[in-house]
Amino acid sequence: MRVVFVGAGNLATRLSLEMRKSGMSIGQVYSHTSEHAKILADELGCGWTVVPEDIVEDADLYVFSLKDAVLQDVIARVKPNNGLWVHTAGSMPMDVFRGHAHRYGVLYPMQTFSKDCPVDFKEIPVFVEASTPDVLAQTEQLARSVSDRVEEMSTERRRRLHLAAVFACNFVNHCYALAADVLGRDGIPFDVMWPLIDETARKVHRLPPVEAQTGPAVRYDRNVMDRQCAMLDGEPERKALYEMMSRSIHALALRNEAERKETND
Repeated sequence: MRVVFVGAGNLATRLSLEMRKSGMSIGQVYSHTSEHAKILADELGCGWTVVPEDIVEDADLYVFSLKDAVLQDVIARVKPNNGLWVHTAGSMPMDVFRGHAHRYGVLYPMQTFSKDCPVDFKEIPVFVEASTPDVLAQTEQLARSVSDRVEEMSTERRRRLHLAAVFACNFVNHCYALAADVLGRDGIPFDVMWPLIDETARKVHRLPPVEAQTGPAVRYDRNVMDRQCAMLDGEPERKALYEMMSRSIHALALRNEAERKETND
């Protein structure tokens, strides 16, 4: 199978390398930035372009891995062909391809990717959707060539999944960045947090997240919370975030407790 990657970012880099490892031939890479296109193309040993209209027309598979804001525009500029077109976005509809391709779908690996960080694709859940049953079967086969966890999922359910991923990954990582900033002001290295972070992640493999929650906000310990809020007096946005997160943690803990009592009654 000959594959073209329309995009050269984090996901495109890791997925293209994984597909090549699984035996597929990467024929071309597109990126609007020549440097990014060339770096990935050189690693894959293929050609590259920065012009959507110059993307080759004879590939079997076209993987569109682009920012949501530019996806539709680039799709419209690629010449129609007989290949299977898929995008890798969590929140974009499958029908973004309608009118531009005959065979199309979605291949969404739910994971955080970085160009220089290899991942075990076999453990990554990949969610697929397709325009017809035949195309779905082919898309599932493609997904299974890189992952052992493949599931069909509609656009609406995938959008909700992506929202959940933003909370579980992007927002959590931002909290790590805030913690690193707090520590850095006193010269405390961030690696003191690693055991805490790792144990928190391990706990949600054993417990529902709401039951794994600890800390002053669960108890709504105002003594601790007020002292910590006072430390953020000069940073209104972070103080508001602290207070909002604390209220949310406490409210969810109360709801969980009420639901548990109702179940046991």
